[in-house]
Amino acid sequence: MRLPLLLLFGCGALLGSLGDKASLSATAPMLDDEEKYSSHMPAHLRCDACRAVAYQMGQHLAKAEARSHAPDSSGLQELSESAYVDALDRTCSQNWQSYGVQEVNQVKRLMGPGLSKGQEPSISVMITGGPWPNRLSMTCFHYLGEVGEDQIYEAYRQGQESLEALLCGGEQGSCSQETQARREEL
Repeated sequence: MRLPLLLLFGCGALLGSLGDKASLSATAPMLDDEEKYSSHMPAHLRCDACRAVAYQMGQHLAKAEARSHAPDSSGLQELSESAYVDALDRTCSQNWQSYGVQEVNQVKRLMGPGLSKGQEPSISVMITGGPWPNRLSMTCFHYLGEVGEDQIYEAYRQGQESLEALLCGGEQGSCSQETQARREEL
């Protein structure tokens, strides 16, 4: 009978000590009309979206290569055209539910796997679902159409940085210095 009382007393002491700490609170990002209702990715989130797409493409291609049994001359698994086209199509068709928008220091950012967190508060709220999965899927299919599966796979074979540079870099890329400067002016 003493053990349950000690556990109860210990829990009460722990809860009491937590009550002495400052409380934490967080609010959800305040989304504007474009962020809420547009079918397209808002301009200020396109770099993050591009980087998320590049990361997911790399992950899907790596999994496909791991399943492949056709090493090239360097010993790496090289995919057939149909295999990498299928992997990239699966990338764009996935549900994208692990991505969402978070506001840190009054700046909205897309967050999820493959995106660096940067400076983050001790507690925050991320909005997932809604229009974000569809926007990411559309962004992904846009890159497949604009760049093409062959170029994407070739860049991936050179490394994740090359893939991200192909999709997101360049003068007109979503993450170019000029594009970022225009984003900050908004």
